[in-house]
Parts: sequence; C-alpha cells; structure tokens
Amino acid sequence: MKKLGLFLILVLGLVSFCFASESILLDDYEIAVTGGPDGTVDFGAGNGSSVNVTSATDTKTWNNMSLKVTFDAVAGGYIYIARGSELTAKNAAWDVKPESIDWKKYDAISFYMYGTDSKTKVAVDVKDSGNELWRFIVEDNFKGWKQIICPFAEFFARNDWQPDAADKNSVMDFPLKSYQYEPLPVAKGTLYFDKVELIKK
Repeated sequence: MKKLGLFLILVLGLVSFCFASESILLDDYEIAVTGGPDGTVDFGAGNGSSVNVTSATDTKTWNNMSLKVTFDAVAGGYIYIARGSELTAKNAAWDVKPESIDWKKYDAISFYMYGTDSKTKVAVDVKDSGNELWRFIVEDNFKGWKQIICPFAEFFARNDWQPDAADKNSVMDFPLKSYQYEPLPVAKGTLYFDKVELIKK
C-alpha cells in the first residue's frame, strides 16, 4: 500500500510538472506603474489620442494588481502601452529575460482582459528580434475577465508602420523583445489587463 501511495505521488508530481511547463509567466503587473525614461511601462499617445496607465487593485484576476488603461483613441491618433526589452522606459522589462526562454516550447502569447462589451478593438503587437512589429486584433465583445489567446501563427506583419530599424523580412524572428497594447480609433473608455504568459495551445 505504501508503494502504491508513493507511486501515485510521483505520478501526480510528474503531471504537475508537465502542466507547469506548458506556460511561462512574462508579466503579472505587480508593479508601481510609472512612465517616462525611468518608467516601468512604456506608454504614450499622439495625434489627438490620449492615454493614462496606472495600477488597479479593485479590478484584478491574478495576485494583487492589474494594469488599468484609460484612453481616448481618436481618428488619426495612436496609443501604445508596452512592456519588454529595448524600450524607452528602461524599467519596463518582463519578469523573465527573452533570451532565457526556449521559444520553441510555446506557440502563443496570452493575457487576461476585463471586458465591458464596448466593441473596442485592441491591437496586440509584438516586436521580434529583427525589430519587426507583428499584430493581432482582439475585440472587447464580452463582460468580465477573459483569457485572450494570440497564436503566433495568426499574427501579421504590420503594413501601416514599422520602426526604422526593422528588418522587414516578414518572418517572426525569435526571441521576441516586447509586446504592446493599442486601443484602436475611434474608442474611449477603460480597459484592464493582467497575467501575460507564453503558452502551448
């Protein structure tokens, strides 16, 4: 009986280990949000759009805080809220270094978003190792917290704008450096984000 119990414990431990390896936490937003060159989040807006980014403790789905984004996205304007490496905000790095990740183990990035069924469209961009930006579009067409899964295979290279340093080779080159959210015009409101992970679908 003792051997059976030990065997079951080992099996359960192995299953737990395998399940845990199916994802890796990039960001949990357990941070004091600040902007600017020394900021923990790289965010801004232009051409008439505006954005304010703070921590939220009253609306969350993971640990103690989430990322609160209050925005006004106007026609012709732009907004960005980014975390990762090689950003203007030097303290906006993920909880894990991109180069330490075995990217072959994962095929999607996921995050939790609090929806209000506002129909706001949000662009999720990732920057690859060649500085090329890739985009995935989600829509706030639900209420409450929901896990949003963005398969790498469903991202497309942005054709409206790329950084000057982008290689523009239309290949998603790993490791990825950063991700960003952009509420798209025309929309106004508040969104919450939490628990960003790399996952195996």
